[in-house]
Amino acid sequence: MSRLSIAIVLAVIFTCSGEVSVADESTAISLDTSSLPKAGTITYDEGLDAWRRIYDVFIHPRCQNCHVGSDNVPLWNTSSSEKTRTHDMWIQGGASRIGAETILCSSCHQASSRPNVVPHAAPHTGMVWRLAPVEFQWVDRSTVQICKQVRDPERNGGRDAEGLIEHILHDAKVFGFISWGFDPGPNRDRPPGSLQSHLDDMAAWTAAGMPCPDS
Repeated sequence: MSRLSIAIVLAVIFTCSGEVSVADESTAISLDTSSLPKAGTITYDEGLDAWRRIYDVFIHPRCQNCHVGSDNVPLWNTSSSEKTRTHDMWIQGGASRIGAETILCSSCHQASSRPNVVPHAAPHTGMVWRLAPVEFQWVDRSTVQICKQVRDPERNGGRDAEGLIEHILHDAKVFGFISWGFDPGPNRDRPPGSLQSHLDDMAAWTAAGMPCPDS
């Protein structure tokens, strides 16, 4: 088997499992789950308000840049005031979504537990770097489209309401991509809120029945 074939096989494993990490206890983020609301305790309107905040996080460049479509080309910018552009150096994630067909994302984006303290350096997370699955595309999608996608198990990785919450909690344990988005290091803008407030909003939205706006 060629090196490329081996890389693609590994890419499929990484992309499908979503569990590959190099994190240790030092990277884990503590989140408060003691007051997360239970199903039915949040009104429809409160759920919509929570969704609006979730959407503001999703469309921030720090989170959106890897949620691209089938062209497999990541986007790039340092701050939200800087115009988003295609990733420099002609980067192409390929069908593998980890760059196995061209140059691996991990060639620069490191999977390690080292802190992101060096300005302009390639980021470190506790997971093997990759584009989000194409089913998770957020670029060029409206709030209604993304909302319906996120609540659809066929397009969100098979997750129900509880699974969406667990997705964030697991990410916090391994300092994954969500956690990095809220703590990306110097000279990089962060999405609004914090990892804790994002968890709280996701819990409120799911407790309200995952309502989506009309437009």
